[in-house]
Amino acid sequence: MVHPFLFLQFFRHLLAPLGIAEGGADAIAYTWLIIALLLIVSILATKGLKAVPGKLQNFMEVIIGGIENMVVETMGEHGKPFFPLIATLALFILVSNLIGLIPGFFPPTANINTTAACAVIVFVTTHIVGIKEHGVKYIKHFLGPILWLAPMMFFIEVIGHFSRVISLTLRLFGNMNGHELVLMIFFGLAPFLVPLPMMLMGVLVSFIQAFVFMLLAMIYIQGSLEEGH
Repeated sequence: MVHPFLFLQFFRHLLAPLGIAEGGADAIAYTWLIIALLLIVSILATKGLKAVPGKLQNFMEVIIGGIENMVVETMGEHGKPFFPLIATLALFILVSNLIGLIPGFFPPTANINTTAACAVIVFVTTHIVGIKEHGVKYIKHFLGPILWLAPMMFFIEVIGHFSRVISLTLRLFGNMNGHELVLMIFFGLAPFLVPLPMMLMGVLVSFIQAFVFMLLAMIYIQGSLEEGH
């Protein structure tokens, strides 16, 4: 999907010699923008921390505290080491989703390459954690509870684990790309009144999709920490 007008569309010409399509160039440009925004906000929020927090520090403490509580409630105390990864994914996906509601901005999560990258990070982390936690015994997660069914269960489990990448990728991409298409159509038909309900719904969809991705990431990593039977 290529937008007719974006503030950073000049990146299309900069990345064209590298063989990157216009949609991919838009996703890269706005991914860099979101990374810069999150970096700036984090620096401002943590610079000169006070016992009585200011508005920005208080706002970020509420967000970070909420994500941390969710990690602990879902994964337990042993899930705290994964808090930086989960929080980073959650904030990046949420801001990526929301930024697409601003005219002239493109949500990177509406590009399948971005969502696939996030899904692969979760997939790789899950199995690195499993191998680190259990060593060779991690193979038990793929063999099922019945010994004589182990060869068949192994292939079924492997397919199931790879399907997680596809599921995470397509769920987030499909929802955000579909919403972008609907908004573009409505803006073309009635640029002032009709898109407003869709934009309000887009805020809800943005939060839900970020929450679902974060929750599934925690569940997958938590599953790799458990003992295989």
